[in-house]
Amino acid sequence: MNSTTELISFSCHISNYREGEHFNAFHSLGIVLSGVMELNDGQRKKEFKPGDLYSVRKNHLMKFVKYPPTNGEFKALTMSFDEELLHDFSKEYGYKTETKQKSSAYISFRPNKTLTSFMQSLLDYEEILNNNSDMELIRLKQKEALLLLLKYDITLKDVLFDFSEPYKIDLESFMNNNFHFNVNLDRFAYLTGRSLAAFKRDFQKTFNTSPRNWLQQRRLQQAYSLLAEQRKTVSDVYLEVGFENLSHFSYAFKKEYGYSPSKLLKT
Repeated sequence: MNSTTELISFSCHISNYREGEHFNAFHSLGIVLSGVMELNDGQRKKEFKPGDLYSVRKNHLMKFVKYPPTNGEFKALTMSFDEELLHDFSKEYGYKTETKQKSSAYISFRPNKTLTSFMQSLLDYEEILNNNSDMELIRLKQKEALLLLLKYDITLKDVLFDFSEPYKIDLESFMNNNFHFNVNLDRFAYLTGRSLAAFKRDFQKTFNTSPRNWLQQRRLQQAYSLLAEQRKTVSDVYLEVGFENLSHFSYAFKKEYGYSPSKLLKT
């Protein structure tokens, strides 16, 4: 079961669950209620346990894995902050970015009774908040969350109210760090500060091949290493390196290396 709204979501899973889309369009605040959630931004991994608070930042790539407890369910609650809300809040309360910061993809919070109590209190509104059935109440709760976040750490305003677009960054470094995220080319283009046409043009100049060809080759190379050296399972590897499904991965791997990934594990 996964009861979700665009702005407030209540998740529940009885088996290990991996998110499919790894691009975060909004800032969000979340709390793990039961089980464990692993966040992975490609550079670091962190596990969040029951009671842990976390914030995922917009315009970042991220992988989520949710692990239920033994004989139980994974449960979490997440509140997202859309751009319209943040613009309105910035004007109403006078908060604005003063120093542009290079924000990490996610942050964890020190134990904070006020934030924890607020997030847990949203469970009492689950029926009302599901399916955006009361936008006025959702807006009030979002504003309350923002006020509490800024009370917790005022420097968060420099991240929350930064409305600038991603700036042009080094393409080679970004792609080598993020090739394993299964997102569309237009996402990669946006995050490197380019139009799709400019991204493809710069990519050809940098790597001397097309993005799609390079991504498949780079993912297969990484998969081979994980299978041969770390002896990871095929079902774990294809997801980890960014393939959308197992059959496509197996076909591409056999075409590239002449044998199936499962055969490599037997050597």
